[in-house]
Amino acid sequence: MAAGAPRIFVSHLAGVPVFDPVGDQVGRVSDLVAMLRVGRRPPRLLGMVVEVLSRRRVFVPMTRITGVASGQVITTGVVNMRRFERRPTERLVLGELLDRRVTLVETGEEVTVLDVAIQQLPARRDWEIDKVFVRRGKGGALRRKGETLTVEWSAVTGFSLEEHGQGAENLLATFEKLRPADLANALHHLSPKRRVEVAAALDDDRLADVLEELPEDDQIEILGKLKEERAADVLEAMDPDDAADLLSELPEEDKERLLTLMQPDEAADVRRLMAYEERTAGGLMTTEPIVLRPDATVADALARVRQQDLSPALAAQVYVCRPPDETPTGKYLGTVHFQRLLRDPPFTLVSSLVDSDLSPLGPDTPLPAVTSYLAAYNMVAAPVVDESGSLLGAVTVDDVLDHLLPDDWRETEFHEEGAGHGG
Repeated sequence: MAAGAPRIFVSHLAGVPVFDPVGDQVGRVSDLVAMLRVGRRPPRLLGMVVEVLSRRRVFVPMTRITGVASGQVITTGVVNMRRFERRPTERLVLGELLDRRVTLVETGEEVTVLDVAIQQLPARRDWEIDKVFVRRGKGGALRRKGETLTVEWSAVTGFSLEEHGQGAENLLATFEKLRPADLANALHHLSPKRRVEVAAALDDDRLADVLEELPEDDQIEILGKLKEERAADVLEAMDPDDAADLLSELPEEDKERLLTLMQPDEAADVRRLMAYEERTAGGLMTTEPIVLRPDATVADALARVRQQDLSPALAAQVYVCRPPDETPTGKYLGTVHFQRLLRDPPFTLVSSLVDSDLSPLGPDTPLPAVTSYLAAYNMVAAPVVDESGSLLGAVTVDDVLDHLLPDDWRETEFHEEGAGHGG
C-alpha cells in the first residue's frame, strides 16, 4: 500500500475474510499481533492471526499482506499452516490491548480502550498502531457511558514496556533499529543465555536476517535452542544458500528432520544447493534471482527490481529465460542490467535488451574463478547455468566476500568501533 494509506480500526478487521492472490479464501482474521516498544513509541504490527478452514489459527506476516480494505485482506502466495504460538514479546491486539484500563498522560485520568487504529508507514512495508479510541468513565458493566475520544498512542500510558528491567522484551526494543549485521554483532557479545532469549523473541524474518550475519557456532547454537518447527520456519525465511550452509554443519539426522519440516518447495531449493561443493558457483549461488520471460517489458522488470526485500546485488540485473520462471528455468537467454532498464521506454521487451556476450558460470566453477569473473567484468552478480542451458541461480558479490574474508572478520575493528552505523 502506498503513502497516505487509510487508517484502519482493528475492530473492523475481526472476522474479515482473507484471500490468496487468485481470489480463493484461506480463512478469516482472528486477531492481530503487535510488538510493544520502550517508552511511548507506537507498537509495530507484526502480522495477523488467521483462522483457516480447519479452524487452525496460523500466523501471516504483514510483509505478506498486500491489501487491507473493502472488508477483505489479500495475501501473497502460500500461507504457512503451522499453528500460531504467541512469543514473549508479542501482544494480541484484540485479545490483550482492547478493554483494558490505561491512563491519559495529560490529565492522569483512567480510560477504557475500545479500539486501536493501524496505519502503514509511508514508503515502507511496516505498519504501526498509531491511534487509541478510548471512553472516559469507569470500566466494567457501565463503561458504555461516558465521552469517547481518539488520541495518539503517545497520549496514553499503561501499554508500553517500562524503561527498566532486563527482560528480552526490553533488550529487543533497544536493538530494534540496528541493521541485521550490527544486531548480529551485539548478539554475539551477549552471554549464551541472553543471546538465545533475544533470538527466540525475534520474528522469523528478523531472526533469519540476523542468523545470516552470525558466526557459524552462534548460528548452530541458536538454531539448536529453537523448537524444531520454529527452526524450520526460520530456515525457510533465510536465503536458500545461507540456509544450505547452516544445515550442512548439522548432524545428518538433524538436517533431514528440519528439511522434512520445511515447506517442500523451500526444502527442494536447499537440497539442490547442498548437492554442490561449498566453494563453487553452485554452492555459493542463490536460487532466487529475478527471472523474467522474453515477453516481459521494462516496466515489468523495474517493478520486480523495486521489491524491498531484494538485496542491492540481486536487484542490479534481471535474467531473461524461457518458461518455467522458477529455477532451474527454461533456456537462459541473457542478462539485462539495471542501468539499461533505466535507459529504455517502459513498453520495451526485455528480450530485445539482453546482454548475451558474457558466458555464464557453470555450477562447478571454483571460487577463485568466480571471484576473477566478477572482478574482470565489474559485476556484482553473475548467472549460473547448467549444461542444458537452464538458469540455476546467481552468485552475488556479498556471498563471494563471505567466503574470501577470514573466519573471524565479524570481530574486527569495523564492528568494535561501530563503523557503518550511518542512517
